[in-house]
Amino acid sequence: MSRSRAAGVLLLTLLAVALVVPATLSADDSGPADDLGSSGRSYRFYVCSESEDEVALLRFGPGGLEVLKTISVGSFPAEIEGPHGITVAPDGRYWYVTLAHGAPFGSLHKYRTGSDEWMGEVTIGMFPATLAISRSTDFLYVVNFDLHGERKPSSVSVIEPESLVEIARIETGVMPHGSRMNAAGDRHYSVSMGQDQLIEVDALRFEVTRRLTLTALRSGERGGAQHLERSIAPTWVTSPTSAGKVYVTGSAVDAIFEVDIDDWRQERVFGAGGSGPYNAEVAEAVGLLVVTYKGSSEVGFWDLESGREVARAATSRSLPHGVVVTTDGLYSIVTVEGVGSEPGTVEVFDNRSYARVAAVDVGKQAGGISLWDESLLPNE
Repeated sequence: MSRSRAAGVLLLTLLAVALVVPATLSADDSGPADDLGSSGRSYRFYVCSESEDEVALLRFGPGGLEVLKTISVGSFPAEIEGPHGITVAPDGRYWYVTLAHGAPFGSLHKYRTGSDEWMGEVTIGMFPATLAISRSTDFLYVVNFDLHGERKPSSVSVIEPESLVEIARIETGVMPHGSRMNAAGDRHYSVSMGQDQLIEVDALRFEVTRRLTLTALRSGERGGAQHLERSIAPTWVTSPTSAGKVYVTGSAVDAIFEVDIDDWRQERVFGAGGSGPYNAEVAEAVGLLVVTYKGSSEVGFWDLESGREVARAATSRSLPHGVVVTTDGLYSIVTVEGVGSEPGTVEVFDNRSYARVAAVDVGKQAGGISLWDESLLPNE
């Protein structure tokens, strides 16, 4: 399956009639990271460039945003293998990346942080995409998105990271995406893009425990009296908050769904009209949900208490993709794919002013992103 066809399938989901947009403010496109220099804080993170078969290590700190190094990944120089999802182990010793395009299967690769030495690989399912790691078992959970052939239920691969052995493959739904864990590491969450479902997996028993079919309400309605009869095409789910909420992006209906995982029910629906929400991350320390909009090439900032979008900021290129929030909640780091021969871009937004405070180019089609360490690193 070619990268262009795979990307085309995802982009088609963005062309849908929008829900009503809440009132928002435009974010200033410039401005200093006002307390960064005095605090001496520094953040490091890895970014995948899917059309370059490379991963970049970047740092954002008092000296600005810079690319520290790039690492070539993949086994076939004549073929674009497509690094898509990436995560760093909780102890910071290793990082893992999925190569989405294989012959026909994809693979998971392990690298040592610091030296970025390749440690091994394991073949998994078709088009493995996003991945998460359990803090309780260290097992990796990789969603096999599977764009090949007819639409049929796919799976989550469970990998033991020391031996790099696939110890389980859990059937979940059609086109699974958005792999996320709870804080305890015993529950895994993903979405089925082809079935409009949020899916919970028991990460210890390797079995699906609950499914929730998401429903798009007509604008202004919250009682569920009338529903929109079209696909939601969910593409992402956040990790659960301390209040037991997750947020799911519905790209085909331009909406974000709030789900209470304790009661296992859909609650609020946030209309993000015409924007094509793709990826999301909670900045719980500052009460925000940060969303990348592929359809409008913007980043949205939602106040979680009120459920209102308080600002939007345009990205410098088209197709914003991934987002991570620094542990202190102060900054959101966004990857932007770009189109054609354009490089990818990594952009940093201040979660207080909603302004873009730094940007740097990386390889083409920047996508997956992961912080190296969840603690703040001292300035070097």
